[in-house]
Amino acid sequence: MKIFVSGSSGFIGFHLSKKFLDKGFKVHGYDSMNNYYDINLKKSRLKILKKYKNFTFSQGLLENNKKLDYSITKFRPSIIVHLAAQAGVRYSLDKPEKYLDSNIIGTFNIIKAANKIKIKHLIIGSSSSVYGANKKIPFKEVDKTDHQISIYAATKKSSENLAHAYSALWKLPTTMLRFFTVYGPWGRPDMAYYSFINRLKKNQKIEVFNKGKMKRDFTYIDDVVDGIHNVIRIKIKEKFVVLNIGKGKPDNLMDLISSIQKYYGRKFKIKFTNNIPSGDIKKTFANTFKAKKTIRWKPKVSLA
Repeated sequence: MKIFVSGSSGFIGFHLSKKFLDKGFKVHGYDSMNNYYDINLKKSRLKILKKYKNFTFSQGLLENNKKLDYSITKFRPSIIVHLAAQAGVRYSLDKPEKYLDSNIIGTFNIIKAANKIKIKHLIIGSSSSVYGANKKIPFKEVDKTDHQISIYAATKKSSENLAHAYSALWKLPTTMLRFFTVYGPWGRPDMAYYSFINRLKKNQKIEVFNKGKMKRDFTYIDDVVDGIHNVIRIKIKEKFVVLNIGKGKPDNLMDLISSIQKYYGRKFKIKFTNNIPSGDIKKTFANTFKAKKTIRWKPKVSLA
């Protein structure tokens, strides 16, 4: 099996590519290797993937249509897993243009190339952020998603709309995956658990928003990768489907902090604040019934 993975040097893309390579699949990775966070982390991930003889790689921007189209057309994959995106809710307040370029134009270029070569299955990474200001909990795929509260979330929702239109017009088999707070080894340094541990290590104070009354559906990376693998190996009847990829049980932010303290053996210096950063959602909670039914996926790893 030949699989094209965009964002192969990113957190989820790296773990997914490695799993596919371990299974003997041919993988072509595509990544911009940008400096949104420490590029050495991306280089280290890429170095591991390059040890596999069935891995090839192209460096380029998603919005560079010529480079992207050439990479996909030359490799001729049967499946594309599109995970590359400009990530980060808060960064989207400062650099919205990057999100429009990467997440909308870039995703359009991926969809266009996938349709051109008549791909067997296009899988696109979306986000729980698209649920935005929804008050109905847990979040269900059929819920309205009309009220995003960050530029990042708005661009992810836009990519879902583009994918749906292409799928409807050209019968392009497409699965959208809404990821819920993915964490684990080789994770992104801008994620709370990563930055908290860094600050604890340096004996620095952490700022805890909304006095700690935040909840996240923390989803372990191995469960996420298994979910994506199930999308590939289990035939989905629908031409276009949206699936929540979350643990299905939210954890309190203070539970995360308590666990880190317990296992690290040192207490945090904490500054509690009433503030909630612009664009942040107070609580995320995935209804996972559809994923369990459609791709027989059940997450196994608790936060602890």
